[in-house]
Amino acid sequence: MSDLTSFRYFLELSYLGTRYAGFQIQENAHTVQAEVERALTVLLREEVRCTGSSRTDAGVHAFQNYFHFNVSQEVPSGTPYRLNAILPPDIAVLGLWGVGDGAHCRFDAISRSYRYVIYRRKDPFLDGRGWFLPYPLDGDALQACAAMIPAYEDFSAFAKRNSQAKTHICRILHSTWEEHPWGWAYRVEANRFLRGMVRGLVGTMVQAGRGKLDMDGFRSILEKRDNQLADFTAPGKGLFLERVRFPEGYFGTSLE
Repeated sequence: MSDLTSFRYFLELSYLGTRYAGFQIQENAHTVQAEVERALTVLLREEVRCTGSSRTDAGVHAFQNYFHFNVSQEVPSGTPYRLNAILPPDIAVLGLWGVGDGAHCRFDAISRSYRYVIYRRKDPFLDGRGWFLPYPLDGDALQACAAMIPAYEDFSAFAKRNSQAKTHICRILHSTWEEHPWGWAYRVEANRFLRGMVRGLVGTMVQAGRGKLDMDGFRSILEKRDNQLADFTAPGKGLFLERVRFPEGYFGTSLE
């Protein structure tokens, strides 16, 4: 929308993805986007359609994600508070900004960061928020795989078959495993990710961590670009979108 009566806004939110079939709206499915659009439509009394910055799959969580939307009115202060009163408890609005017509939460983002959680002992506080994997993992093997990843750009091997991406080229900025008392966390940052990519990387690296795949084998999967060789069994519930990064000074004053 480019007419003078149109106002564009960025909405920052977090959510627990357990109950949702993903971030993006889908026919006959319960999604984060559908809940947010419903709340905006009720509050602003006009039909609202949102565009997301980073799509997450069924069961995947987000500490931070963004939508942008256009409306025919200026949004009043206090809107985040009112939206949170309408939204279900597992979705929270963190911020709201007025932006220019050309601002785009997907195309203007410069990187996304994910964390994947694996826990090794039964833990009721991590149930639904991590992958329960009660097997020993070789930390050196995990780290060696993670360190290898930024040297590559074509991640065809870690793109699911039904991905509609026009290119499988991604620039990896950071890739590492962290050991914790409860288990392991994989952290990765890139300019973009393919559908299922992080889960495919994690599942395949876990095979190396369990001694079922050596470093040459992992490198071969990267280089052969065949997604039938990767392991996509890591469940969505262990994956968190941690941050969507925009250029310095991109946002103005937040509407409280």
